[in-house]
Amino acid sequence: MKNKYLKELNSLKKFSTSRLFHKSYKLPYLTISSTYQNYSKDVCQIMDNIYQELKIDELLSALLEGKEVNFTEKRAALHHRYRDLSQKDSDFDSISASKFFLKKIKENSYKNIFVFGIGGSYEGPKLLHEFTETKDNLFFITGPDKDEFLSLVKPRLKEKNLYVFISKSFSTDEVLLSHSWLPKSIVKKNLFAITANKSKAIQLGFIDQNIIGFPESIGGRYSIWSQVNSPVLLPKECTNFLKGAANIDENVQKKSTVKSALKNIVFNDIWSHNFMDKKNRVVLSYNWKLRSITNYLQQLEMESLGKPNNPESIFGYTGQTIYGGFGPTAQHSYFQLLHQGTSKPSADIISSQSSHSALLNSQAEGQFKLLSGKIKFKKGMDAANSNIGGNFFSLDKLDLFSLGSLVAFWEYRVFVTAAMLQINPFDQFGVNAGKRVARKILNK
Repeated sequence: MKNKYLKELNSLKKFSTSRLFHKSYKLPYLTISSTYQNYSKDVCQIMDNIYQELKIDELLSALLEGKEVNFTEKRAALHHRYRDLSQKDSDFDSISASKFFLKKIKENSYKNIFVFGIGGSYEGPKLLHEFTETKDNLFFITGPDKDEFLSLVKPRLKEKNLYVFISKSFSTDEVLLSHSWLPKSIVKKNLFAITANKSKAIQLGFIDQNIIGFPESIGGRYSIWSQVNSPVLLPKECTNFLKGAANIDENVQKKSTVKSALKNIVFNDIWSHNFMDKKNRVVLSYNWKLRSITNYLQQLEMESLGKPNNPESIFGYTGQTIYGGFGPTAQHSYFQLLHQGTSKPSADIISSQSSHSALLNSQAEGQFKLLSGKIKFKKGMDAANSNIGGNFFSLDKLDLFSLGSLVAFWEYRVFVTAAMLQINPFDQFGVNAGKRVARKILNK
């Protein structure tokens, strides 16, 4: 398989770069328009042949049936189970956890909520908080710089506060350091832990009824659906977010528009990186409520796909480098490089037509057309590259149904990419190695 498909794909690199491939897909709560340079039905067919030979539909079924898909750590990846609202397993009930925090906030009239966490315990909750903005005076503390703690927590210590520490293992140095900075005088009933390691939380002094558990099988970058979101989302918000994602779950195994969009986007991601020399991808959002989604997706992709290549795979490169941010700001900083620089990126643009701003909508659509070659913009010094190509994700509404649909689709994008590359998207041995080195230096 390896030599045959590699030869065929290399032969297709000779197409003119002016060739455009365009397709639109209507998904639940979301529309995707894809415009690619130097991508063809022939490329798609070869990629699909590889997809079939690797039996990726069976891997998708294994994921959703709770079978072992994290093959290096020999465990299932069960984050999707939260989105099945018909199941009754309390371990996978983030809505009840959300109700628990809402009750505590009402009973105690807390003035401020402090959420301590880093990585997936920070990026997901922060994205959801910025998107909903339904809880005032909520602050995120990442550590380990004490200036962050001093500027956000110390001035409010005399007020009635709820403190939530989120850590899967409760061995995360940054979270433990933040915990050590809290005065011993803080009443324990105001301290809460969300963790998969309840015994460690008890050792640290958290009282049993203030510890919310979640399963060990939930990876940090996939924990946005879990109890980790409960200090941030109201119960109804949590329900809507999960329902939006569930629509993608229901369609991803079928012969559906979701499956077609997923395969084409994954195939182009791999083609662009391995054969078109596009080593990085810019992800831009054109809605203020989505200003942090690039950071969230950056972790999701780069921790999942940032692995050594599998010698058995025909693909030498694994995950792309992801960067980006809030589109209007980006246009006044690094868009010069995108439009006229010599780098070879691809692009994802995220927006919603329900935005209050006509300017935002026109910027998002206009930039995508310019980047993807659907607009030819002058010549000479004013010429734009117009050869980047990518995907335009348009949310039907700026609501949690649409956000859930988008994030779930992106998770499947990562999973199928990993399956095509024959790597594991659920481990993170590189991150763990970095932690060990830091501790070794710290303990000298």
